[in-house]
Amino acid sequence: MASFVEKKVIEIIAEQAILDVSDVSLDASLEDLGIDSLGLVESIFAIEEAFDITVPFNANEPEKSDFDISSVAAIVRAVEGLVAGQAA
Repeated sequence: MASFVEKKVIEIIAEQAILDVSDVSLDASLEDLGIDSLGLVESIFAIEEAFDITVPFNANEPEKSDFDISSVAAIVRAVEGLVAGQAA
């Protein structure tokens, strides 16, 4: 069963990609889903707001960030890590 974090992240990404939640797979990249750099930034802001976290992310150089955006699953894992770190 999907965690709350996984479900919410997928909802946010689906909204940005203008897709149904069922069309967002964990192995998809944001590029696969048609999310451009602006959509990525908007997704990050929505994730931060939804989970009350701060994502350590540089939108101009995502490859230099500790926040992995290579796939939906990677984003879910990164958000779960930030949420767990906040709770500690």
